[in-house]
Amino acid sequence: MNTSVTSYRYDRQDIQAGILHIGVGNFHRAHQAFYTNQVLESPDQRQWGICGVALLPSDEALVRKLTQQKGEYSLTVCGREGQDQVYVIGALIEVIWGVSDPEAVLNKMADEAIRILTLTITEGGYNLDKATQAFNFEHEGVKHDLAFPAQPQTVFGFVAEGLRRRKAAGHQGLTILSCDNLQHNGHTTRKAFLSFIEAQDASLAEWVKSHVTFPNSMVDRITPVTLPEDVQRLNTRSGLNDQVPVYCEDFIQWVIEDDFMAGRPAWERVGVEFTADVSAYETMKLSLLNASHTLLSYPAFLAGYRKVDDAMHDPVFVQFVRNFMDRDVTPYVPAPGNTNLELYKQTLVERFANRSVSDQLSRLCFDGISKFPVYILPNLAHMIRDQKDLTRLAFLFASYRHYLKYKTDDSGQTFDIAEPWLTTEDERVIASEDPVEFLGLSAFQSLNLESVKDFVGPYRAFAKRIQGEGVKVTLESILH
Repeated sequence: MNTSVTSYRYDRQDIQAGILHIGVGNFHRAHQAFYTNQVLESPDQRQWGICGVALLPSDEALVRKLTQQKGEYSLTVCGREGQDQVYVIGALIEVIWGVSDPEAVLNKMADEAIRILTLTITEGGYNLDKATQAFNFEHEGVKHDLAFPAQPQTVFGFVAEGLRRRKAAGHQGLTILSCDNLQHNGHTTRKAFLSFIEAQDASLAEWVKSHVTFPNSMVDRITPVTLPEDVQRLNTRSGLNDQVPVYCEDFIQWVIEDDFMAGRPAWERVGVEFTADVSAYETMKLSLLNASHTLLSYPAFLAGYRKVDDAMHDPVFVQFVRNFMDRDVTPYVPAPGNTNLELYKQTLVERFANRSVSDQLSRLCFDGISKFPVYILPNLAHMIRDQKDLTRLAFLFASYRHYLKYKTDDSGQTFDIAEPWLTTEDERVIASEDPVEFLGLSAFQSLNLESVKDFVGPYRAFAKRIQGEGVKVTLESILH
């Protein structure tokens, strides 16, 4: 295994933070910070360093370790041909933990030097109802932040108070740029934050409408969770002593709607694509990559696989994913720009099978309740309307039910699930012995699947068969 290490060449003392990023997880550090690290090499771009902000109690260990390393960390880019490239990233010049120092976060948001606020807060972090897409004002943290604006707990409260201070100081507006996998993520971000701000402070809402832009963007780079054994493995290969290394695949893409209120880095110099309309890129990526990840995750996990690459070296799962892409998705996905859709799909299969990345299926299974409405339901709605073959989707839903209800795979191995947004009613329909009740899960309600005969029939049969014969045998029966 060949591994070379490349470090940044700029002097970090010369870098000023112009971007405040909320959610300093692995994906941000493999994607936006990677691009920004490259652009900071240009002498005229030194005002675009990143101040990383973490707002969750669970972020404490990461913040502590990053702070000890002055924000530096290593990123190992894993090539499909077995050649790795390690980058030492210096773009993250400051890290603040909002739980221990909320004032530092708020003052930074109000700082005139900050001109872009970027977000990776997960699909579920935008606090929109799964069925209606309305902002959820019943969230306990939201209730607190509406009542106590100056002591925020949620991302919405922090951003509102930071913008209020910015407005009071007479500073210019800024851009809020979502880097999460959501359809029209800029529109979604605007809706979520403006809903909260309008309820809390009407005059601030008016200021936001004219001083803040919310561009849509599409992000793509497979970035696994770094486990303790990965830390040791990555450091052994790189020769570094990094407490928080990240690793990712060699593919990277970022397409952004060019709508920035107060300037932006020249990211186009390092491969970012700017466009007037991101929607075709979003649709392609969410409908093919993210939806295929969801389609693969639950059946593969139930079949006993724990790594994506292992599942994608099983011809049964490769054919399942290819059939889904070709028959269920492609008829509804226009290829954007000069994209070759056949090549894109083949590259996806290669990326999923990349042994060097070896992503965790548990990461893909995480928070399905937030993923189904974004990745699966839009295309399924088209298929129901056009009376298409619903076999593969019915099998997926039956697999997801089995995963949530029985928490046991084909070999009898039990596992824990991670679904932070399940409601009490969700728990009830999961527990029900009638599989059709499960179709009333909050994530699915916008489609009223219980009334779709062509879906309910195969779904009910799959639920019974998976329970009796296992997921792998059931899957093999639908491949042709």
